[in-house]
Amino acid sequence: MMTLTGKKIFLRALEPEDLDFLYLLENDETIWEVSETQVPYSRYILKEYLKNSHKDIYEVKQLRMAIADFDQKLLGFIDLFDFCPKNKRAGVGIVILETSQRNRGIGTEALQLLTDYAFAHLGVHQLYANIAVDNTASIKLFSNLGFKEVGVKKDWNFTGGVFKDEILYQKINNS
Repeated sequence: MMTLTGKKIFLRALEPEDLDFLYLLENDETIWEVSETQVPYSRYILKEYLKNSHKDIYEVKQLRMAIADFDQKLLGFIDLFDFCPKNKRAGVGIVILETSQRNRGIGTEALQLLTDYAFAHLGVHQLYANIAVDNTASIKLFSNLGFKEVGVKKDWNFTGGVFKDEILYQKINNS
């Protein structure tokens, strides 16, 4: 049976009550480099986003899930994006908001749950992640879960006045 529940966390659909957390996350300039955000988001825009978050992945080509602990505390989000049913692939991204919650296995568990879900439930053949060359935490996370480095995009992102390479990681479902 497919489940989105692990030992420490579970993945769930977005709720209207997630607005304050989403507002903090989307307006946290320290992670804009990862999300390619360039301007703050208003509460109104995020409220509209939450109203439409129930739409089917086949329609909107993305799926965002909340990462929560068993006390219902919201810890972060994990996304499938650029979902392509024809080619059976999707990009994946993850963010844990509070640094105190990082390096505790939460990201590992969330990524494993989402990977299993994408392969088993959505019939995805491959997942990929784009990771900045200096994002050692994400490189370790994805590598530990079987994602392989398949290429480097030179000078891909312009951040902090400098160009940075981005590494493409891929995991293919061979089952």
